[in-house]
Amino acid sequence: MSPANVLKTMQSLYEKKLITYPRTDSRHITASEFAYLADQVEQYQQLIEQPFQVKSLQPSKRYVDNAKVKEHYAIIPTKKVPTAARLKQLPPDERKLYEEVLRTTLAMFHTDYLYTETKVTTDVNQLPFFTTGKTERDLGWKALFPAAKKEKEEKLPSLQQNEQVQSKIGIHEGKTTPPKPYTEGQLITLMKTCGKFVEDVEETEILKEMEGIGTEATRSGIIETIKKHGYIQVSKNIISITDKGRILCEAIEGSLLASPSMTAKWETYLRKIGNGEGTSDYFLGNIARFIDSLIENVPKQIETTAFQVQSIPSTKTKSAWQNVTVAPCPTCKKGSIVTRKSFYGCTNYKEGCKQTFPGIFLKKKITPTQVKHLCTKGQTNIIKGFTAKSGKKFDATLKLEEGKLLLDFTDE
Repeated sequence: MSPANVLKTMQSLYEKKLITYPRTDSRHITASEFAYLADQVEQYQQLIEQPFQVKSLQPSKRYVDNAKVKEHYAIIPTKKVPTAARLKQLPPDERKLYEEVLRTTLAMFHTDYLYTETKVTTDVNQLPFFTTGKTERDLGWKALFPAAKKEKEEKLPSLQQNEQVQSKIGIHEGKTTPPKPYTEGQLITLMKTCGKFVEDVEETEILKEMEGIGTEATRSGIIETIKKHGYIQVSKNIISITDKGRILCEAIEGSLLASPSMTAKWETYLRKIGNGEGTSDYFLGNIARFIDSLIENVPKQIETTAFQVQSIPSTKTKSAWQNVTVAPCPTCKKGSIVTRKSFYGCTNYKEGCKQTFPGIFLKKKITPTQVKHLCTKGQTNIIKGFTAKSGKKFDATLKLEEGKLLLDFTDE
C-alpha cells in the first residue's frame, strides 16, 4: 500500500472509532490508555484468534511514559472492541491495518523473543576468523506476526575449546551492485532520518528529534505532490526519478532548498518562538526575504546551468543531442564545452581553442556530468569500469591537467 492509501485507510478506521488518532508519530502511550488495554487484553486476543499467556499487566517504560506523550499518543485500538462479524464486514485494507495495529499493541503483553547466539573464533595461521550462530528458543511476541519474514538461523555444529577443525579458505572476487531503488515506504523512512546526511552536529540532533522532513500527517502528501507534478514515477511500488525530476535536482543543487539544513534552521527558530525568545514577525519576515531572493536569483542561475538529464545516447539519437552545452570551457574561458557526435568540444574552436573530451575513454562512456565536473572542479568522482589494455577492469578518478585527461588512483 502507498503511504497516502495507508493514511486514508487509517483515517477511515479512526472515523469508525476503531483506532485512536492516526496522524501521530508518537511511540508511547499514557498510563490511562494502558489501563483500558490491560482490562480488555483477552477480548483483543479473541479478535485475532491467537490467545497467549500474558507476561505482565504492569506498564513498561518502553511503551508507557506520560512525559514522552505530547499532543497525541501512539496508535492503538480504542476501547470499542468490534465483533468478529463486524471485522469481516470491513474492507480488506481496513481489516488488515486494524489487525496490524491490534497485533502490535498486543505484543506489549507478550513474552520476550528468546534466542541463543554462539560466537566462535577460529585461528587459521594466526589469523582470527569469526563465525556467529543463532538458534531460536522462544518466538514470544514474534508469534503474533506469522506473515513476517523469518530470520535465517545459522546453526553451528557442536564444537569444543581448542578443537582442531578442517577449513576451506578462499578469496571471493566480485563486483558491487548499485543500491536498490526506494519503495514509497522506504522514502518515508528516508525523510524521517534525513538528519544523518547533515554535517552540522547541532542540526543533525534537531532533525533527529523532529524526525526529519515533514510529519506523519504530511509526508505521504509530499510524495503524492511530487508524483502529481511528474518529478517521480512509481511502478509496482518502486520509485524512479523522471527527466523532469533530474532537471529540478540539478536546478537546486548546492542551494539551501536542496538541504535538510533548511528544515533544521526553521525548527530552531520555531523553538525560540515557543520559548519566548523569538517573534513570529521576525521568522515570517526572514522567510519572505528568502523567497524574494529565490525569485530574483534562481532564474539567472538556471539560465547559466547546463542541464544534463542523461548521458550520450545511442547512435540512432545522437543528432538530437549534439551541441548541448555542458560547461564553460576551462581552457579558453570564452567558449562552452558542448556535445558532439562522438566527443565533447569547445564552441570557440574556430578561434583556436582545441579543448576536447572523448565520448569514450578506456572503453568507458564519459557522461556530460563527468565532463562538467572536469571543467568546473578539475576532476570527477571515482568512475567504475575502465578497461586496461590487458582487459582487466579498474576504477579511478579522472583529472584535467593542462587540458589533458589523467587517471588518479589516490582515492582507491
